[in-house]
Amino acid sequence: MTRLSSADRLSDAPSHLRPRRRAPLHPGAWWLWSLSLGTAATRTTNPLLLCLLISVSAYVVATCRPPTPWSRSYGAFVKLALAVLVVRLLFAIVLGSPIPGTHTLVTLPEVPLPDWAQGIRLGGEVTAEALTFALYDGLRLATLLVCVGAANALANPSRLLKSLPGALYEMGVAVVVALTFAPNLIADVQRLRAARRLRGRPDKGVRGLLQVGLPVLEGALERSVSLAAAMDARGYGRTAQVPAAVRRTTAALTLGGLLGVCAGTYGLLTAEGATYGMPVLLVGLAAALAGLRLGGRRSPRTRYRPDRWDVRAVLVVASGVAVAALLVLAAVREPAALHPGVVPLVAPTLPVWPAAAILLGLLPAFVAPEHKEPS
Repeated sequence: MTRLSSADRLSDAPSHLRPRRRAPLHPGAWWLWSLSLGTAATRTTNPLLLCLLISVSAYVVATCRPPTPWSRSYGAFVKLALAVLVVRLLFAIVLGSPIPGTHTLVTLPEVPLPDWAQGIRLGGEVTAEALTFALYDGLRLATLLVCVGAANALANPSRLLKSLPGALYEMGVAVVVALTFAPNLIADVQRLRAARRLRGRPDKGVRGLLQVGLPVLEGALERSVSLAAAMDARGYGRTAQVPAAVRRTTAALTLGGLLGVCAGTYGLLTAEGATYGMPVLLVGLAAALAGLRLGGRRSPRTRYRPDRWDVRAVLVVASGVAVAALLVLAAVREPAALHPGVVPLVAPTLPVWPAAAILLGLLPAFVAPEHKEPS
């Protein structure tokens, strides 16, 4: 007698008795949550808070990411973040640092440079203060990369493409196609190298690289031509006729909005532009969104089963925004705790309420965990 698994029994049950699977979370919610954590990371150099942000994103990814190919990208982003951290420390060792220090760790041979290279040095004293400053700075950038990696691991790129405005649809398709073809290129390289090894031919070195790279390039071009023909047959790239005045207004709003966003962001990052930074940023963002809205008229399209913003998506976004807002507030009220000093060199401390605010980012692990099939 054959014993059926629980999954088979559920599939054979009537439709009204089967448990309803939860709809996947809106991909935009994952990106907003991740970017909010990244924004929080830019407001502090405290290594304890940055490590806490990395731990929060890692736990949510481990709990909520689906078993799909793109979900494996989180490990690649973590490795990239580690590489960035190591490179930042190497730069501080080899090229020196403007941070003064009294605790000399090692003295490297210094290479004399011409007069036009003033302000740059190769070698010399490596102080603990300079290395600590480089560690804090590199860890902040590494945390930002890990947060972006969490968004890539959690959000479905094809579903995210469906949610883009019409004006960005063609750009989004190009990005999704590039990300989709990247694994095919890696598989082609592995297949050709294995075939050359079976034939006793070299697969390493310059000669092996050339003889493997050319077939891979030829296969990529063939796939590109086939995809272009299929997209053209399905009407991709067709645009609707809109009046010239609408086109000019769209270009002016989009360009002016992007310039306003850049100017407002620069104002927020500098002390002199703190008064005008936020108003200019908001006005530029509103103009850019209006331009994208008008630009969508040239690409009319329909969405099959569009993703909905449900309560879970709102809670996920709210948790990320709360972390970012509270860290911005903490950077204003407790700047010494969020930016530990390196001259003189002091040990960083963990501020209580900013750390508790970061823990709010764990909410997606409880409201949107990945559905596990019964075995």
